[in-house]
Amino acid sequence: MKTLIDHLAQYAAYHRDPRNLLTHFFGIPLILLAVTVLLSRQGLALGDLWLSPALPAALAAAVFYLRLDLRYGLCMLAVLGACLWLGAALATGPTAPWLALGLGLFVVGWVIQFVGHYYEGRKPAFVDDLIGLLVGPLFVLAELGFMLGWREPVREQIEARAGPVRRRVKATPHA
Repeated sequence: MKTLIDHLAQYAAYHRDPRNLLTHFFGIPLILLAVTVLLSRQGLALGDLWLSPALPAALAAAVFYLRLDLRYGLCMLAVLGACLWLGAALATGPTAPWLALGLGLFVVGWVIQFVGHYYEGRKPAFVDDLIGLLVGPLFVLAELGFMLGWREPVREQIEARAGPVRRRVKATPHA
């Protein structure tokens, strides 16, 4: 099984442009929420718990994250829990708002992603490895932590493999 560093470094190799990273901070959470919302519609109320296809999908993802790293896994579990809660709240309401929000978030999230990859000049990571769809949210979480100065040894190992985030160079005027 690949390690945390293996997954994050492979994903990072597709995300070295700061504009692409920025788009991922918006696009990936929107897609994650959209998928959770859309998978939450068909469900069964068991007391205060809403059992839907989103729950086993989130649990499987949480197991993946927890096996890679306990700290990141717990953070991702919290994120997934929030998505499940919101997904259930929307799924138990009228169909039109649930569907409009779910599809709208999904489409907007992917548009943002593809704009980022236009700047990157490289296809999304999941095109070469579907596990990138699962690594993306973890990557965003890790990058947010790096920006806050957390887990510096992890960042250093990722950059040793994928290279640093490129600095944008201002164009010089031609004389």
